[in-house]
Amino acid sequence: MRLLVFGATGQVASELRRRAPEATFLGRAEADLSQTRALPGIVRRHRPDAVINAAAWTAVDRAEEEPRLAGRINAAAPATLAVACRDIGAPFVHISTDYVFDGSGTRPWRPEDPTDPLGAYGRSKLAGEEGVREAGGVHVILRTSWVFSAHGTNFVRTMLRLAETRDRIRVVADQVGGPTPAGAIAEACLVIARALAAEPARSGTYHFAGAPDASWADFAREIFRQAGRAVTVEDIPTSEWPTPARRPLNSRLDCSATEAAFGLSRPDWRAHLTGVLSELGALP
Repeated sequence: MRLLVFGATGQVASELRRRAPEATFLGRAEADLSQTRALPGIVRRHRPDAVINAAAWTAVDRAEEEPRLAGRINAAAPATLAVACRDIGAPFVHISTDYVFDGSGTRPWRPEDPTDPLGAYGRSKLAGEEGVREAGGVHVILRTSWVFSAHGTNFVRTMLRLAETRDRIRVVADQVGGPTPAGAIAEACLVIARALAAEPARSGTYHFAGAPDASWADFAREIFRQAGRAVTVEDIPTSEWPTPARRPLNSRLDCSATEAAFGLSRPDWRAHLTGVLSELGALP
């Protein structure tokens, strides 16, 4: 399969490169998603059998200040890529987010549940989803949450950095979701791309998140436990950690449809965390 990946250095793209080194990876220098007019020509030039979009604007707070740029990258670009893929008959796998929901309640969100994003980032990602669907091609929109790996900026690396100078850290405890290893997302994208090539009828919107669900404070405690760091985690509510962009309190995702369609079960984030800490040299 000739696989084209938009994204080169992000968390999921880095893991895709490990699993599919034969694929073509396009970073910003080769494909700037803010310049949407160039994207169809790039897709046509590579003539891929499938495309995975692992590139996005992920700076949630900055999106509040630069919503138009976030919209070009997270909404206009994936919509344009979906049309280009439709035109050449290539399945399109697009990664989205739990931020398309408002975070109310405690029940895990199903793919068909009503969306109502709280901020500019979530709105841009939702617009991207809508554009992909409207393109009418073979596609999967894969919503995920709380991505972590040994690469880039993420919660695991932030906690380890803070632990270097602190023995007590205040962490939000009323936001609950599924921490998701980037490696598992990469593997899921590859499985889905191959499945779509064989059975286009599996197109649709799916969820994929790690298990078990946990709060950020729970996540932090497990990081410090496995890393052997003597750090006390103090649970605090979101109201005591204000940010420019509102975060959903309930980021639980119902992933049963993904398992039924593609045989992908929720990855145990605690087991994957051990591997990430080992890669970072952070295990005792």
